[in-house]
Amino acid sequence: MSSRLSLMVASLALAFAASAAFAGPQDASTAPAKNSQQQRMTDCNKQATGKTGDERKAFMSSCLKGESPAPAKMTQQEKMKSCNADPQAKSLKGDARKQFMSTCLKSDAAPAGH
Repeated sequence: MSSRLSLMVASLALAFAASAAFAGPQDASTAPAKNSQQQRMTDCNKQATGKTGDERKAFMSSCLKGESPAPAKMTQQEKMKSCNADPQAKSLKGDARKQFMSTCLKSDAAPAGH
């Protein structure tokens, strides 16, 4: 009985040693490719360079979901330039122009050719 046990233990040890020898160390060429989530995380991290705190957290959340980032808000000067360039503003005069410019400057986006 003890010789059977010894033979079985020796067989298992030999099988283990053989599997370890054939497996060998893995290099980059045999490592599995990054899955899409890992790749997305890498890409989003590169794009988030320079962002910190809540801004980075919000960016990473939307980026990892595959959403496009929200466009940056226009400065007051950019809004003024955009509203002045609107063809409707060019045709208005006096109080009507003031009203149009006021409404245009209060909006979040540039005029879309009214």
